[in-house]
Amino acid sequence: MVVERWLAITLVLAGLAPGLAGERSIRSVAAQGVAPGAKRAPTPAPSHVHGTPKGWRFTWPAGNAAKGREVFQKLECYSCHEVQGEHFPGPSDTARLGPELSAMGPVHPPEYLAESIINPSAVVERNHGYAASDGSSKMPSYGDSLTLQETIDLVAYLKSLRPPAASAPAPGGHAGHTIP
Repeated sequence: MVVERWLAITLVLAGLAPGLAGERSIRSVAAQGVAPGAKRAPTPAPSHVHGTPKGWRFTWPAGNAAKGREVFQKLECYSCHEVQGEHFPGPSDTARLGPELSAMGPVHPPEYLAESIINPSAVVERNHGYAASDGSSKMPSYGDSLTLQETIDLVAYLKSLRPPAASAPAPGGHAGHTIP
């Protein structure tokens, strides 16, 4: 399913599936392969085959942080994640299952944050209480319940977060992370 999701994202970003970002879940786009009305490129002759350009890297779109904050509220992410400096209904100490997020913006690239939303079990910090008994993340995957645009905007919101000045982490990151 993760491959299907990234295929859908790639199709939208490549312009092969315009208009899908705000209308369907990532899974529904990937299940179809190519969007209705999109033209498939003709199969190239073997002498014209090319691969992925050298040095190509997936680049996450900018998004709208204000709309992303609305998505954060809609999903009630605050029930497991504290965001210092924000005024959400806060999690109790026993209910807080995930990390505090206000320092994450400068620490992680947007692609990492997107993967954490779409496939939270891809990277699990086991020594912090974020892992379930089977080693997977306690955080549910939101790949099937968010549109691509909502995911882009939620990542923009997370990237915009900064800790309040009085509690800013020391240079070099937080909790053993380093700023890329």
